[in-house]
Parts: sequence; structure tokens; C-alpha cells
Amino acid sequence: MVIAIDGPSASGKSTVARLVAEALGFLHVDTGAMYRAVAWKMLGDGVDSADAAAVVRRLDTLRMDLDFSAENDGPRTLRLRLDGADPGGDLRSPRVERAVSAFAAIPEVRTWCVARQRELASRGDLVVEGRDIGTVVFPDTPYKFFLDARPEVRARRRAAERESAGELAAVAHVARDMTERDRLDRSRTVAPLRVAEDACRLDTSNLDARGVADLVLRHVRSRHAATAS
Repeated sequence: MVIAIDGPSASGKSTVARLVAEALGFLHVDTGAMYRAVAWKMLGDGVDSADAAAVVRRLDTLRMDLDFSAENDGPRTLRLRLDGADPGGDLRSPRVERAVSAFAAIPEVRTWCVARQRELASRGDLVVEGRDIGTVVFPDTPYKFFLDARPEVRARRRAAERESAGELAAVAHVARDMTERDRLDRSRTVAPLRVAEDACRLDTSNLDARGVADLVLRHVRSRHAATAS
């Protein structure tokens, strides 16, 4: 079984996906981490996202190792290394956050990452979060969700995340960066951010993560029971 959870940044996808995976004993996959890891590696190697040919050449030699491990009794979550290096907390850095959409918009990058995402389905039941899971990666799953929240709520959440990581983050600056990220994600020609026609859409603005996860779980169990009967 694959549960697809899509939505823009800071809509609550990651926390909700982890809670759902933990409740069901499923593997948790953050596909955004793959794109951020590629951006992190390209930036570290001095490869410009504007030079798509150079990005593709680097992809041809890039090795991404994927594994699952659990922390603090949580779900088994995807861990990745690129050419043997662990990006760690750098994946959530403002530098990578600003660059990831440009790299992710390159068709060859998406094809490269999507192939690896689909391969993970052979490892067990998954809760997969991203921006194109229900529309591109696993379009046939009947368990699709799209999370969203008001822009100001999302900006406050992301600013709080950065501050908890020891970074200064003015909400206004975060909101500006987020608006640009949304524009890039929704306007790219390959796999843009959009709601799947058969997705259950949830506004998380006034809900905590546990409440959203409970809604997802109820929907999944109801849909599964209806399918099994």
C-alpha cells in the first residue's frame, strides 16, 4: 500500500506523514529530501542549476544510497547518502531551500529521482510525502491527500522551524521566499505542484499535526474497508 501526501512547503506534510507511518507501521519517505540532496550536492560541487547539461552530466555519475532507519521509537524513515556523504541538517538550510526548486524543475532531475522513489515500493508499505506523489510518482494509489494552509500560517511555521534550528528567520523574509518557491513549483513544465483529481484535500491552518494525521488515518481505514468489502 502507498499513501500519498502532497502539498506546498510548511503545509504540515512531514510531521503528518511521520505520524501516519508510525500509526500504521509503514515506511516513511520524504521525496523532497531527494531533491534537496541533489541540490545540496550540486551546490557543493559548483554546478549551476542554470546549466542543465552540467547538471545532467553530474547526475550520470552520482550515486544515491537509500536506506530506512528509526529514531526515538518513530517510524522507519528514508535516509540517504550521496557518493557516500551524508548531507545531514544541510538539507534544510536556507541556501538549499532557495536552490532546490530550480534543480527540481530540470526534467532529467525529476526523472532520476522519480525512478528511485518508485523503486522504494518494493521494500514495503509506504507513506510518501512530496509535491507530485499522487499525480506522477504513484498516480494509481487510491490513498491520496493534499495538505495546504494559509500563506501566513505556513510562513510562521517555517520561521519557527528555522529558529528552533538556531537560525534567525524573519517571518516576512520567509513568506517572500515561500511565495517564490510556490510560484516555481506550480509553474514548472514537468510535474508541477497541483491537486490530484481524486485527492482528499485538507486545510491544516487551524489543526495541529495530530489532528490532521487522525483525519488521514480515518480516511485511509474507511477507504480500505470499502475496497476490501
